[in-house]
Amino acid sequence: MSALATLRDLRLAFPGEAEPALDGVRLEIFSGEMLCVLGPSGCGKSTLLRLVAGLEQPDHGDVLWRGGGAPKIGFVFQEPNLMPWADLFANVSLPLRLAGLSRRDAAPKVEDILGRVGLADRLRALPRELSGGMKMRASIARALVDEPELLLLDEPFAALDEITRWQLNDALLDLRRRSGASVVFVTHSVYESAYLADRVAIMRARPGRIDSQLRLERGPERGLALRRGALFAEDCARIAEGLQQAMERAP
Repeated sequence: MSALATLRDLRLAFPGEAEPALDGVRLEIFSGEMLCVLGPSGCGKSTLLRLVAGLEQPDHGDVLWRGGGAPKIGFVFQEPNLMPWADLFANVSLPLRLAGLSRRDAAPKVEDILGRVGLADRLRALPRELSGGMKMRASIARALVDEPELLLLDEPFAALDEITRWQLNDALLDLRRRSGASVVFVTHSVYESAYLADRVAIMRARPGRIDSQLRLERGPERGLALRRGALFAEDCARIAEGLQQAMERAP
């Protein structure tokens, strides 16, 4: 498996803060994998994702891309951030329209991705007419509609109830299989990372850095059978132990 991106000694300090948000971050993102970044609140998980996306620039270090240039990136934030005055079609088609596609040319792509997230019948719905889970599905659809090579998700399901969260975990895994995109998923949930990830990068705080990494050996299928199985329980225990050690090593 080849590295799509290599994060080399990243450091970022915000003005007025006593310590840098991140310091000495080293991490590889591999093609086609689901990488979960796990850590306690305030350890710099979201900041790390923004550096990968190019939304922030490091004070030191580099994000090195295979081939020398960043691929097309989709970003799903903690909040859906849908335009409240626009219907679902207009919200999801936004990246295509910004790229210069006409509404007519964008329509097949929008209708296809909305079908894949279970919203094919809500094209004309306004955000206020959608549930929280539907809004997040729409946000994921918008991030995938122009076929990015890398999808970044910043705790997108944290505010949802557990049943909706499980459903969206499965929907995300299905979309990832179909699209072939590499995925970096930020979470603070041991259970979510154990369910989704091919690999888990555990962060520690003050300053934020990668403390350890765990590879989870399983096939592409998940589902209730995995959640009930011994392997899932073992993975949860390994991740929880790694998280505890990271917190103990933080100053």
